[in-house]
Amino acid sequence: MGNRDEIKSHLLAKLHEENVFWSFDKSSCQKISDWNLIKYVLIYLDLPEIDLLFKVFPRRKIKRVWLHEAVVQGNYLRNMNICIANLYFDIKHPVQYLKRMETYYLNRA
Repeated sequence: MGNRDEIKSHLLAKLHEENVFWSFDKSSCQKISDWNLIKYVLIYLDLPEIDLLFKVFPRRKIKRVWLHEAVVQGNYLRNMNICIANLYFDIKHPVQYLKRMETYYLNRA
């Protein structure tokens, strides 16, 4: 699986398998924005699928989505965010970083 569109289709199919879109009208979630694809993969899928994101999208874009969508959810996604911070973004002190970013992004809203 090397083609960008194939990977995106695979990730979208995986999200459907996991019933991520259970509350959506089926026709509305056949094609989703890159932002939402990244967000849902980060929040609902596992590490192999997150690895695929980095084959399709620039690291900077994934980090931006992660900061805006997952980090601001605080304790709800805390363990997942610590894992992502360590594995994908080489953040040395993830707990402090996440607290700082959560506060920053919530104060901006």
